[in-house]
Amino acid sequence: MASLQEQLLKAGMADERKAKKIKQEQRKTAKQNKGKTVVDETKVAAQQALADKAERDREINRQRNAEAEKKAIQAQIIQLIELNRVSRDQGDIPYNFTDGKKIKKLHVTAKLQTQLVNGALAIVKLREQYELVPAVIAQKIQQRDESAILLLNVFSSNGVEEDDPYADYQIPDDLMW
Repeated sequence: MASLQEQLLKAGMADERKAKKIKQEQRKTAKQNKGKTVVDETKVAAQQALADKAERDREINRQRNAEAEKKAIQAQIIQLIELNRVSRDQGDIPYNFTDGKKIKKLHVTAKLQTQLVNGALAIVKLREQYELVPAVIAQKIQQRDESAILLLNVFSSNGVEEDDPYADYQIPDDLMW
């Protein structure tokens, strides 16, 4: 079989001089490109697009995992509160505490008030309600989300510090604000 060039020459459609000139130019370009690596721009662009897409997918997966973890922690907090809340019978003593910048009030019994003051109980926020839970449970909740704890008094067993200038002036337990 003859090459296309030979067939065109025999048919008279191409000139021998033009054919030689084209062959020379092809050899020159082949010599020039011999040392250089041929970079396929479309291939590079496609690889870059794949890398970008993989990075976006990783970021989306990371965000989804963070959201799922946040929901799991919230579910744990709700479960801890619902299983361990202290029933607070309608008491006659108002107990004031802060929720953000607002002062809120719960009516508790004298026993519950003493436990709140001593740090045995804590006030937590469940959805839009306030619940009382034991201090141990409140500490577990605090490890997961500190914003859920509204009041957790820490009872110091040593009483008064040595260099406290107000050591002689004891605060009454029944002081209400």
